[in-house]
Amino acid sequence: MFVATDRISAFDYILGSGIPGKGRVLTQLSLFWFEFLKDIVANHVITADFAQYPEALKPYEDQVRGRSMIVSRAEMFPVECVVRGYLSGSGWKDYKATGEVCGVKLPTGLRESDKLPEPLFTPAIKATSGHDENIPFEEMVSRVGKPNAEKLRELSLALYKKASEHARTRGIILADSKFEFGVTPRGIVLADEVFTPDSSRFWPADTYAPGGAQLSFDKQFVRDYLESIHWNKQPPAPALPEDVADKTSQKYQEAFRRLSGRELSW
Repeated sequence: MFVATDRISAFDYILGSGIPGKGRVLTQLSLFWFEFLKDIVANHVITADFAQYPEALKPYEDQVRGRSMIVSRAEMFPVECVVRGYLSGSGWKDYKATGEVCGVKLPTGLRESDKLPEPLFTPAIKATSGHDENIPFEEMVSRVGKPNAEKLRELSLALYKKASEHARTRGIILADSKFEFGVTPRGIVLADEVFTPDSSRFWPADTYAPGGAQLSFDKQFVRDYLESIHWNKQPPAPALPEDVADKTSQKYQEAFRRLSGRELSW
């Protein structure tokens, strides 16, 4: 059973306070996307219907309903599969320094948040420090084998294409996202979470203006607050002021409503 809490991390540390409703948004938005994308790749979900949960879990209904799912155990690939459609985050930092993103040469003169000529597949791993570290595709091949690397790249780009097209119809730009895949007896499956505010950058299309950072529905708002207080990104991580936590919660819930067309189930 996967249970998503309201805790939130930033810069690879769990903060001292959570975001109200966050676990429900991540779970229910992932369930929407797993269903929406199942024609591209199977996923690890068995059920999120609490009525079908084992009897041993019934006493914990108030803790897990709406924020949990029963899933198949998978042997996970040791690589995060990242697709970037726009130049932002660590990709922007790499581009400013080298003119490349993960070894891919890009045209000169691009601005922060510019749309890329085509979506880029830029895998990453967790470094020993716990931070995400971008790696060249060739290193991914050495870690998972060429057939798996090529298949995961193909799936990632297809998932991003379908999801970003849907998001645009809902007034949201899907700037980038990361996926995790595993293997079950059924073959490769999409696992963990998918296209949530924790794993993706969502920008309102009506305020999009390349040349700087964008307004967002994701936890970039939290990162920006932490940068504003000059936290040294070392433990202990600070707690968020109530107004920052509440505004972040509202952003998460608005992203859910827009993308899924549903109201959050409490």
